[in-house]
Amino acid sequence: MERRQPPQTDEGWYVLHDFRSIDWDAWRDAPERRRTRAIEEGIEYLSAAESVADAEEGDSATFAILGHKADLLVLHLRPTLEDVDALERRFEQTALAEFTERTDSYVSVTEVSGYMSQDYFDDDAEVEDTGIARYIESRLKPEIPDSEFVNFYPMNKRRGPEDNWYDLPFDERAEHLSSHGDIGREYAGRVTQIISGSLGLDDFEWGVTLFADDPTDVKELLYEMRFDPSSSRFAEFGRFLSGRRFPPENLRPFLEGERIPQDGAGDAHPHAEGHGGHHGDSDAGHHGGDSSGHSHSGHHGESDSSHHGDSDAHGDDESGIRSELEDMDIYAGQPHGEDVHAVVLYSAADVEELFEEVDGLRTNFDHYDTHVKTAVYQPSEVGGESGENAVVSLWETERAANTAAGFLADLPEVVRQAGDDEADSWGTMGMFYTVKPDHRSDFTGTFEDAAGLLAEMDGHRKTDLLVNREDENDMFIASRWDSREDAMQFFRSDAFADAVEFGRDVLVDRPRHVFLA
Repeated sequence: MERRQPPQTDEGWYVLHDFRSIDWDAWRDAPERRRTRAIEEGIEYLSAAESVADAEEGDSATFAILGHKADLLVLHLRPTLEDVDALERRFEQTALAEFTERTDSYVSVTEVSGYMSQDYFDDDAEVEDTGIARYIESRLKPEIPDSEFVNFYPMNKRRGPEDNWYDLPFDERAEHLSSHGDIGREYAGRVTQIISGSLGLDDFEWGVTLFADDPTDVKELLYEMRFDPSSSRFAEFGRFLSGRRFPPENLRPFLEGERIPQDGAGDAHPHAEGHGGHHGDSDAGHHGGDSSGHSHSGHHGESDSSHHGDSDAHGDDESGIRSELEDMDIYAGQPHGEDVHAVVLYSAADVEELFEEVDGLRTNFDHYDTHVKTAVYQPSEVGGESGENAVVSLWETERAANTAAGFLADLPEVVRQAGDDEADSWGTMGMFYTVKPDHRSDFTGTFEDAAGLLAEMDGHRKTDLLVNREDENDMFIASRWDSREDAMQFFRSDAFADAVEFGRDVLVDRPRHVFLA
């Protein structure tokens, strides 16, 4: 008898969906002082949970549930079951708990599986794709997005006499999940997911929590997936519960039957970055998702710098470089605050094919104010040694950029991500040289002259000038050197000083430089 290969799994944070109903008769009959105390203690508990005052890591959120199944959902994610257990019992000590009764709950744990990356589970292999590595991290330690609408349901994979998921070969299961994931990718930017495993923890095998600003996006996604064999043949579902998120400080209007304002949700949950999957990496399948669920006031100034996500490991070194450049009157941006976070990938695909794929992702990214810009750059007529196209995606937060990297890693013929190749070298990237239209030929001509000088410099490996496919005046220069000191020697040179002075006349704004070590 042949035993089917189970996928390996890795677990992250524990998840508790705590559904409560309100005893509305008791609430109406209670004196004002009891109601006031219940509201105050409820706000204190919910606010402390959402600020993760009880643990080093985690997340929590509060939702008003629609329909008869429950009134309130408090969703907790914490590193240990002990953390979740303490939160669950701590609620019972509040005056608010006196007016509630638990109608349902679900216990699970976040997970990733071998359907996504076999190398992740191989002790002798490394996950070389940084986008995938960061995506795995975001699945194991997700943060709840600020989307207004939530939908939760449990599910199993079918074990019927005709359709038995667990009797399929591994490769066939993986193919089903990949196809399922293709549907989900179409909803990136609109629907975010948290999938958690619950074998041995609760009644079903998985819990699926979906987040969106528009409930019909969830409806359309689930409807479309019903026709995919992974669902139509092999999935069984429990009951669905849905609701609307509200900040803890709006507990009073929730309890008093008033319209619940959404204002203040951002202040109540300042650290959230929503993350959804892009791979069919769990037997539960994939429901699509976004790379950044938390909204900020976006800015689209093309002179903004990119700030590579790995730079924290070199923070002290980078600060010293910025200071040294500043002493030479070369602006290198600030490590925090005004900088944005970049994902830069290189692809050998045809630029038109690549742009079509990127444009689809960008449409979904634009649903979130954390997204600053995503564009395709191609080698210019005067400077493209590698001949590869580049995709640049800018985000206001590092977490959002890291999750976006997971989506972008699925683009056709990606060969590397900036900063991941040639670990023995030093890379600089001058992002967003925005050239005045009348001076474009002057800029490219000067670059061509500079490239000739660079080719003769010790320690220089390559320099490319790439141009935005949609705006020929938007460019970036990517260089790689044997060492930091080789690059700094160039920045100290008269030739670079002349280039800086020239740039004052031909550029819309001064460029900023990012170091990819």
